[in-house]
This record gives sequence, C-alpha cells and structure tokens, in this order.
Amino acid sequence: MAKRSKPESHGDGEPKPSQVTEAYWLSAERKAGEYPAHTERGGKWLLFVPVSQIDEVWAKVKDATEKGLLGGSSKVATAKPNPNATNHDSKVICVYTYDWTDEEDVRRVRAVLRELGIVANIPYKADNDTLAGNYANRGQKRISKYYE
Repeated sequence: MAKRSKPESHGDGEPKPSQVTEAYWLSAERKAGEYPAHTERGGKWLLFVPVSQIDEVWAKVKDATEKGLLGGSSKVATAKPNPNATNHDSKVICVYTYDWTDEEDVRRVRAVLRELGIVANIPYKADNDTLAGNYANRGQKRISKYYE
C-alpha cells in the first residue's frame, strides 16, 4: 500500500490550501486582541485569488487574522472542487466581520486587506445572503453590501 504524502505547509504546521483535497475549507481564528462576537448580521469580504497565488495570499490573511488585525476569523477554499465556485481558475478567501451594519469596522478590515496587497475592488457579502443560497453562479445579482 502506497504511503500518502502529507501536504506541504507554510512552516507553521498548517497545510497549504492548494494541496488540501479532503476538505473544502481551511480556517484561521483571531488569537490576539478583543473583537465582538459574530452576530446574525455578520458577513465577509470575498477575496477571489488566482489559484497560483492562493497559498501566498492565504498565508498573509491567516497571519493577520491570528494577530487580531482583521475580524474574528477567515477561511480559504482548498483544492477540493466546490459546487459553489464561480471560476475554477481562482479560489476564495472569506474574511469575516461580526456585523455588516458596523460600517466603520467593515471598512477598517478592508483597509487592512489593502495593506496586505488586496487593492482591487472586492465584494462584501452578508452571511444571511449566503444562508439564503444567494450566489452569483445561480443568477443572483447585486448581492454585495459593499464593493470597494
């Protein structure tokens, strides 16, 4: 029986998203600083990243999340094919905030993402829209609460 090789990691023991095929997502949680608990009005910035850059961008977002620079958590799509994916040449990173109506916090998180090199406009989607099954690849338009 052939031995399965362990996915390569970022040096922190965590696997690279491009090499994970057993799960749809890898996640990161805030480890430093205070942040409000996620609410029913929570949401996320959606970073659509070319597959060739997903490991590098995720390493930055994961680090910033854990250091308390972003919201409460983040997650990244892995190499496992996802039926909700709109483009197979890119993967999504979700950067969560506790409440989409807290515009100051939502924009603060967006500013940090710019500092990390995410300068193109990106959408912000409320969790309620995700739970309702509202996805662009299913024909819904103008789902985003913010686009900046």
